Amino acid sequence: MHLENINRILVIKLRAIGDVLLSTPVVQNLHDRFPLAKIDFVTDKFAADVVTGNPWLSSVLTFDRKHDSSVGMIRQVREKKYDLIVDLFSNPRSAIITGLSGARLRAGFPFRWRKYAYNIIIPPRAGDIHNIDFNLDALRRLDIPVSHFQPYFPLDSRSVQFADDWLHGHNLDGKTVVGLNPSGGWYTKRWGLEHYALLGDLISERYGASIIVLWGPGEEDDARHIQEHMKLPASVIPQTTLSQLGAIIHRCAFIVSNDSGPMHIAASLNIPTLGIFGPTNPRQQGPYGSGNHWVRNEELDCLECSLTSCPIGNICMTQLRVERVMDAFTSLAAQSKNMQPAANHSKEV
Repeated sequence: MHLENINRILVIKLRAIGDVLLSTPVVQNLHDRFPLAKIDFVTDKFAADVVTGNPWLSSVLTFDRKHDSSVGMIRQVREKKYDLIVDLFSNPRSAIITGLSGARLRAGFPFRWRKYAYNIIIPPRAGDIHNIDFNLDALRRLDIPVSHFQPYFPLDSRSVQFADDWLHGHNLDGKTVVGLNPSGGWYTKRWGLEHYALLGDLISERYGASIIVLWGPGEEDDARHIQEHMKLPASVIPQTTLSQLGAIIHRCAFIVSNDSGPMHIAASLNIPTLGIFGPTNPRQQGPYGSGNHWVRNEELDCLECSLTSCPIGNICMTQLRVERVMDAFTSLAAQSKNMQPAANHSKEV
């Protein structure tokens, strides 16, 4: 494919936090191929922290679905005169932005009518490829070498200081900290709060670890519920920006999380991560990297349904036993020399 005179590139991934993060290897590989080009990224405003500060990007354009018009974004994109646009989202809005951009090369996935917005079609691979490879297929279609696979989450110095101050204020300096993340965009992806409380007690007792509970917008009550139902002490993090949350995660020895943005942030920061799965496919959406594990209720035949509302009581989560998740955590912890069982620990839940 002829890719001469590529001076301005736009990558589009509007949402969500985890999906935006899993698209960042595309940016790094594009920079390797076009080191002198300016590469911009457009995403929803709430996900901007995922790519703001990315060293391979020139700028980040944000779009607020509630307040910004597509017309304004189209005008902004046209003014920048991009040579290449890679639409990794390919929904109606991103396809229209791409199709009306004036860019010479427009790559995207052929979902329904959106294929007409692109002059380079990315064949969407079915099956159990990870979302990272799904995104990188755009570069393979463009005959661009792929050598980077690890997502990149930027940590700025102010957020790192925020995390350091909070952990110091809670006497967590020098301690083995394990973060529990009960959040999830769909309720069907959320393991029970009481289960998390039991798991937190087990980890704390067995390994002498200090437990912190993570939360995002609208989730503080869930975090407090876990803290209140644990027998051993746990700390609930304060309200944070996405960048501050990433900095706190970076100070953890391990993260246990539902399938969510914070799970992917932890894995991108090379924090050993245990993902809890049910309606989504861990081979496609699991925490990326060999140092991470995932667990689910393998006895069920309705796994990977991708339903945001469950007609049978969300049994993939309600029937996932604490013992099974603890066994998966023990396997993950066994990979770390810094995480050994405490003496005389109890093995009972």
